[in-house]
Parts: sequence; structure tokens; C-alpha cells
Amino acid sequence: MSRQVVLDTETTGLEPKQGHRIIEIGCVELVNRRLTGRHYHQYINPEREIDEGAMAVHGITNEFVATKPVFAAVVDEFREFIAGAELVIHNAPFDVGFMDHEFALLNRGLGKTADFCSILDTLAMARYKHPGQKNNLDALCKRYGVDNSQRDLHGALLDAEILADVYLLMTGGQRALALSADEGEDDNDSGSNNVETIKRLDMSRIALPVIRADATELEAHQKKLEAIQKASGEQCIWLRNEGQEL
Repeated sequence: MSRQVVLDTETTGLEPKQGHRIIEIGCVELVNRRLTGRHYHQYINPEREIDEGAMAVHGITNEFVATKPVFAAVVDEFREFIAGAELVIHNAPFDVGFMDHEFALLNRGLGKTADFCSILDTLAMARYKHPGQKNNLDALCKRYGVDNSQRDLHGALLDAEILADVYLLMTGGQRALALSADEGEDDNDSGSNNVETIKRLDMSRIALPVIRADATELEAHQKKLEAIQKASGEQCIWLRNEGQEL
């Protein structure tokens, strides 16, 4: 079983060496490249003021986090959620640097993030796949047709959910069609252009039920196609009129 946790944090500022702290953690879980629905989300009292510049980015105020638990109160639950997983993070050195700083402040000998998780930096991956282009999360959403219309401000859980979609598209999509792929295969794309081998079933021996989409699902599908159409510059082939040249 391949377990990944897509993770994002929000902080009081840019540099832990200057005493800045984590104020929000958001995580979503992937197992064998499928979203499981499990997530971890926590606001944290940083026990210090939030820089105005940081507040302008994420919109989290000092008053809001004043009533939230401190990191020491949530660290065990957080570590339990991410332990043993591969962490998928956009600009991983930033988030991991803050996490390691928080662990060290507790003086409990918790070690560093890399001691109990492996780490995949999607920013480094994106720069490898798209050299010379913008590779921030908004740019990747546009490139891969991911809807980020609700991302007026940064938020850790929302950004983790968006990054999960971007990561899966950037690395070839979910493995929904890999019906009998070996459980032990390496599902991670580190930019090496590895080709995954899929064992195919003899579908002629399987009677597949036909489940037709209802009105709500059709409406959601149409909205998704329209979002792809907008993000691709009117190039969504599924919305082109019949007979139009591709």
C-alpha cells in the first residue's frame, strides 16, 4: 500500500529562525493515488504576533488564533496522521523547515520530519517538468485545469486539496484504471519519466453494470468541462461541436 499525505501550512511569517511559527496545518490522504476522504486540519495558537504581510496572504488574524490550541497540544495527533507517509508538499523546504522548528521547540527529542516521513517537493518536480515557466500553485492550476476559484486567500486545507488534484494530474492522474496493478509498485513520480506497468484483466469475462449519471452528476460534469474550457483557452475537445476540426 502506498500512502501519501498532501500537506500545507500557514505561518506567522517567512522565517522560523526569526521566531515565526505555524498557525494552520492542512493535510489530505492519498492511498494508492486515490483520495481516501481522510484529512487533518488544525489552527494553532503561535504564542506570538502574526506579521501583517503574512496576514495579508492568508487572512488569519491574531484574535482568531488566540483561542486555538498551542502546537504542543496537537503535535501527537498530527504526527500520528503523517507518520510513515510520503509527504507531498509544494515548496517542501519551507513547510518542513517550520515543522522541524516546531518539533525542536518542544524539547521532546521528536527528531525531524524526515526521520519518520519521506518528502516529495512538487515545486521541484514542476520546475523539472516545466522549466522556465511559472510553477506556483495558481500557475499549475491553470496549466492542468484545476479549479482554484475559491482560493482568494491562502488556506492550508484548501491548498492541500488543490495540490492533491494538481499532483495527481502532473504525475499522470489517479490509478482508477489500474485494476490489478501490484500493490507493491512505486506510485511516486520523482521526475524520472518512469513508465508504470499495468497488468490488464480479461474484460470479456466480466459483466460490467451500466450506471448512468443522474441530473446532479451531469450538471457537475458540465461545470467541470466549462472550467477546463476556460483554463485551456477554449481548447476543451469534449465541448467542441460535432464535426468541428480538432
